[in-house]
Amino acid sequence: MSIVRRLFQREPDPQAIEVVHEGVAYPVALRRMPQARRFTLRVRAASRDAVLSMPARARLSDAVAFAHRHGGWIATRLARIPEGLGFHPGVVVPLRGMAHEVVHRPERRGTVWVEDGAIHVAGDADFLARRVQDFLKREARRDLEAATRRHAAAIGVKVTRIGIRDQASRWGSASSTGAINYSWRLILAPPFVLDYLAAHEVAHLREMNHSPRFWRIVRDLCPHMEAAKAWLRANGANLHRYGAG
Repeated sequence: MSIVRRLFQREPDPQAIEVVHEGVAYPVALRRMPQARRFTLRVRAASRDAVLSMPARARLSDAVAFAHRHGGWIATRLARIPEGLGFHPGVVVPLRGMAHEVVHRPERRGTVWVEDGAIHVAGDADFLARRVQDFLKREARRDLEAATRRHAAAIGVKVTRIGIRDQASRWGSASSTGAINYSWRLILAPPFVLDYLAAHEVAHLREMNHSPRFWRIVRDLCPHMEAAKAWLRANGANLHRYGAG
């Protein structure tokens, strides 16, 4: 690399910065976005931090200044995120939107089962949290696979793979190869919300955008689309608190 090229090459951005507001430091991740036209901030409930998106050619110093000017906004939004709740005996978990208490059954053999409105967990207490989360992921996969296959058949698209993850920034994603990924936390939401997310991602296999045509496909697949979107706006962030404490 020539000396001139090194002189004009931009130093890599840090992955994150800290914004201090009233003596408290808040982590802010930095993301350069080719399509961005201005600075934007959002908070992530799952990782309890903020993300600053900036245009590809923006100056890092301007981005940092923007984040610091909005320190109060960041602090207020992060304070609204509910405290995490670990999976331990007595915790109430909203399985398919319905409250279920976690009950430890050390005298029983097996893993996890639902009975009388409770999630019963057998075996050693040290493995209880992992068993509950594994159970929820299995239930999520079952419901999401069924909804995905049903919607895919309705519009004649092929799903090549369904993945279940703990996605922090989105509930689902679809690729042009036919692969779809979902957050396992959708099993905590009411079934009509899970159904909407499955319809949303399947529709992307026909339209890889958010055009009016895309939304018509989603609405045809899921008549309760607007109710599900409203539920997610009001309650979605709360789903990230479970299993985090």
